[in-house]
Amino acid sequence: MLSATPETGLGAAPLIIGVDEAGRGPLAGPVVAAAVVLCKPCPAGLDDSKRLSSKRRAELEPQIRARCGWGLAVVEPAEIDRINIFQATMLAMTLAVARLVEALGCEPSQVLIDGNMTPHGRHPDWRWAQARPIVGGDGKEKCIGAASILAKEHRDRLMRAAAEAHPHYGWDRNMGYGTAEHMAALRTHGPTPLHRRSFAPVAQVDLFAGEAA
Repeated sequence: MLSATPETGLGAAPLIIGVDEAGRGPLAGPVVAAAVVLCKPCPAGLDDSKRLSSKRRAELEPQIRARCGWGLAVVEPAEIDRINIFQATMLAMTLAVARLVEALGCEPSQVLIDGNMTPHGRHPDWRWAQARPIVGGDGKEKCIGAASILAKEHRDRLMRAAAEAHPHYGWDRNMGYGTAEHMAALRTHGPTPLHRRSFAPVAQVDLFAGEAA
């Protein structure tokens, strides 16, 4: 995905990048990571995307895109199945940071990542040793909160578009998570190319379908 540089200057402060992902747990759709560097003035009200209403996220996303530096990366279901969801998440984060750094033209002093681990030593292309994991970071660091909003809003748009092509699964409502509605449709209609066949509920449907045939 494209990266963008902010409309306002970075100033002399240390360059700190916040990183978060969306879509690690769903049965269908990609995993999306975002990397954000805040500029002054940064959008007001940044927080963990899960704490914000959909309306508030929709208001903040264009502000973040316009006033902050950002990078996005999308890893599709086929790649998730090939390398597993953990490695796909590490890849998405690595790509998002790399795209942001390329757009900015300078290296960060620190990379703050939501969660309990970073891609450092876990993905061969990750080159920022100054990465620090923060559990609950999307609610503690504004740059991570901004990244969580971008990642979620972008992924939600992808899933709403996918729902138009595959209307049985309710992806415009469940975003690919394994809700009762989604599971019932999966058993009735089988998996689509956007389903993660390495995930147990999808793999089990595939197995039963094969046995029935």
